[in-house]
Amino acid sequence: MFLHKVKVRWNDLDANGHLANASYIALMSATRVEYAQSLGFTFADFKKMMVGPVALKEDIHYFKEVFLGAPIYISQELLGASKNGVFYKIRHNFYDKDGNNFARGEMLGAWIDLKERKLTSLPLEVATKFFERNRTKDFHFFTKEETRTEGIKPENIDIISKTDWFGN
Repeated sequence: MFLHKVKVRWNDLDANGHLANASYIALMSATRVEYAQSLGFTFADFKKMMVGPVALKEDIHYFKEVFLGAPIYISQELLGASKNGVFYKIRHNFYDKDGNNFARGEMLGAWIDLKERKLTSLPLEVATKFFERNRTKDFHFFTKEETRTEGIKPENIDIISKTDWFGN
């Protein structure tokens, strides 16, 4: 299990004085960057490979409040991946200084070709580092179809006919 330690800062708080929803998302992302760096990969490396990570979905379950100044630990483990290496799922757990789990986040992501702007897989030597270690106990391989289980699809609108929504 990879752990990233941070301290809750003033700008991490919401109007209620506890760790804000947006901060959880940002901390999960920062943990993924720290994990990539721990494997020896930087943004420059991904730019050279012309590939980058994209978040397709993020869910968070909250168990307990966290306040300003608290040291926290965010874990990262690979929950699942497609066999072709295009899609992946990551589980993040949030812990206090005593190891109490106060939140859990899961992220569905994919890799994108930065030139073609289409989904792609990582080069094999890189994929091996990302996908063959640091797995959850319930790790599983999944298909592309399993990434869209909620049936949510885009619904376009005619912006011109809806301009009265904006007071125009």
